Amino acid sequence: MILKIINGILILVAVFMGFKQGYAMFSGKPEMMEMFGKWGFGKTGLMINGAVTILAAVLILFPKTFVWGNFLMAAGILLIICFHLLHKDFKGVMVELPFLLLNLLIIYLQHPLKSA
Repeated sequence: MILKIINGILILVAVFMGFKQGYAMFSGKPEMMEMFGKWGFGKTGLMINGAVTILAAVLILFPKTFVWGNFLMAAGILLIICFHLLHKDFKGVMVELPFLLLNLLIIYLQHPLKSA
């Protein structure tokens, strides 16, 4: 029971971060435009990436789409990590790594409302 509560809190954190970052990308915040711009993303590409991130956050909430949402979120984070590695920005990799591990952990713990 305690593990389900902890996992529920971790899921809410992941969903909140997904919405926050997805909205920042979708709305074209200057920090996001700067970071993704150096990797060749235009405004449209950034908006699509933001929409996919928001979609992934929504999918995480439901038991039937839980794994797909986490997969999409982890894939987006892995994409960012790869771009950081491409430019030898290890500090950026270290910032993104806990978020990737969070998605993997909540997949391992499974959705707390999933029926047995």
